[in-house]
Amino acid sequence: MSFGRLLTAMVTPMNEKLEVDYQAAANLAQHLVEHGSDGIVVASTTGESPTIGDEEKLELFRAVKKAVGSKVKVIAGVGSNSTQESVGMALRAVKTGVDGLIAVVPYYNKPSQEGLYRHFREIAEASALPLMIYNVPGRTSASILPETVLRLSDIPNIVALKEASGSMDQVSELKRILPEEFEIFSGDDSVTLPMLALGCNGVVGVGSHIVGDEMKLMIDAWFSGDIETARKWHLKLIPVFKGLFIATNPAPIKYLLNQRGIEVGGVRPPLVATTPAEEKILNEILCEWELYKLRKGATLGWLYG
Repeated sequence: MSFGRLLTAMVTPMNEKLEVDYQAAANLAQHLVEHGSDGIVVASTTGESPTIGDEEKLELFRAVKKAVGSKVKVIAGVGSNSTQESVGMALRAVKTGVDGLIAVVPYYNKPSQEGLYRHFREIAEASALPLMIYNVPGRTSASILPETVLRLSDIPNIVALKEASGSMDQVSELKRILPEEFEIFSGDDSVTLPMLALGCNGVVGVGSHIVGDEMKLMIDAWFSGDIETARKWHLKLIPVFKGLFIATNPAPIKYLLNQRGIEVGGVRPPLVATTPAEEKILNEILCEWELYKLRKGATLGWLYG
């Protein structure tokens, strides 16, 4: 099974009381489908998974899957730093009708490589759904090494890795030793093109909330062999990608979505909203991007103007 090429790690919309807004989540999922996403990752880091309860996550899975049907893959975030809890969530997520699972490297308790192997093996064995491993050492203080991913790739339904280590050397080693059919996705929007150049499959991104069509064009250009066009898209998109991380994700992308009239509310504590200074930068980025589109049109042609 292929998860696609452009997957969006979807924010979790909130109402004024910071309660999960399931209808807004359904609407946002449909918007993402209409603007380039091949898959939607629900209740991930961008979805504020540390502060979303299990019952809220399950209802989100149901709401998003109902909204998009079979148009794209819906991938449920079930990972935590407890193997038992992650397995339990995987078992419950299966019943919501999602198409796959994603589990992050356990955070805070810093397991060994053997511990990581056993953790992901147990999650995979809990269901027949395809499982994506998520490596993000900047948030977890632990990193799953290529040799451990190779061991896990022997388990039939562990089929993909979201790699956000930031190390192209590590990505190169992963591509060197892993089976060709094992999918690797960039976990950082800004290195999508470099990782495609190393043979990876796509991105699990944040920017696709607002520049999904353009990210899709960049990825499609790469796979069609038009490297120069892909490079131009990458360079045009870099300011957007970088701007989304001037504060802790997902505060900036939630701010920009709200500014564009896609109501997703605020972030739950301990995260805080963007500051006026950060919002000034984000507004400038958004205005510049909108001016580009108005002046040139959101087509490949405007890259060469």
